[in-house]
Amino acid sequence: MEELSKVKLVVSDLHFGTGLRNQNGTKNQLEEFYFDDKFSEFLEFHSTSKFKDKEVELILNGDIFNFLQIDYKGHFVPVITEAMTLDMLDRVVEGHPKIFNALKKFTSSETKKITYITGNHDQGMLWPKVQDRLNHHLDTNINYCQLVYYFDGVHIEHGHMHEAANRMNPKKFFLRKNLPEPILNLPFGSHFFVDFVLKLKQRAPHIDKVRPFGKMFRWVLFNETFFLLKSIVQMIKYFIMSAFGSANYKNAWSMKTLLKILLESAIFPDLSGSAENVLKDERVHTVIFGHSHVYQYRQWGEGKEYFNTGTWTDIVSLDVSSLGKITKLTYVELDYSEQASRPRGRLKEWRGYHRIEEDVIVS
Repeated sequence: MEELSKVKLVVSDLHFGTGLRNQNGTKNQLEEFYFDDKFSEFLEFHSTSKFKDKEVELILNGDIFNFLQIDYKGHFVPVITEAMTLDMLDRVVEGHPKIFNALKKFTSSETKKITYITGNHDQGMLWPKVQDRLNHHLDTNINYCQLVYYFDGVHIEHGHMHEAANRMNPKKFFLRKNLPEPILNLPFGSHFFVDFVLKLKQRAPHIDKVRPFGKMFRWVLFNETFFLLKSIVQMIKYFIMSAFGSANYKNAWSMKTLLKILLESAIFPDLSGSAENVLKDERVHTVIFGHSHVYQYRQWGEGKEYFNTGTWTDIVSLDVSSLGKITKLTYVELDYSEQASRPRGRLKEWRGYHRIEEDVIVS
């Protein structure tokens, strides 16, 4: 068996919320991550045995924290300051103590480190004090990347920059003009999620987890007709307000921008075309995205590979071939060996340690 000199592990779209329970003990309907034990075991496995003395880098490729789905003092708002994000981060750490203890233990070794790439649900990780706070929680110095992490011919980014609705302005991550304090310059998709989608999720928590979208639309049309029609009217109203602004809606996007967003929009965007474009760069042989929540592997030509890491959250499929709830804890492993001239990527699924019994998570 080929001896590995070092390993890099890429995960994305974990969507950590504030925990399974609210402060009053009721179930947190907006929590999407249920695998604290398995993720902790994942870290332990890659810190012990054959990995104990190996150099292991954990690459957190965006949407690790689900800040857009966390309230601030009981309200969900698209106006997010650094102080608000600090509060959200602390509550996530408090809600998932096992994970953050495991991360802290992982980075306590000199041969283990973490790189963090920002996504569209955790844009708040761009704040300097938030980065310092996470470093403090884990007692380490994380390598923070704003959008892209490139090394050894490998290009890693979350993927939202290839989608009109969620594309950030890389020259202006924060808004400061005429404001008492800076706020995040959120893309349209983030505003739409907070102002519109979250209200639907209060009634139907899985509304953004079902695929394919067309089949879900037809099911809702026949079984929840009033709900669907009401939602469509509200969405049309939202887009009109977005285009022309209103007394209660201070952000306005051009009709050209909104049309482009509508034409490109997808619940589960296919980023393989964008990956193929990145791979046209002769310096790049491997592209790794997340964002779409759908794990994927494609190859172009000789040695040009694309991986999508998928998600560790639940997906509900309405396709007959895969009907039901799908949960695959997928990640990409980049293996380095003395014999190979480049790292070798592998799409893998973490199964966890054998258990005789475990709690059933009712989502």
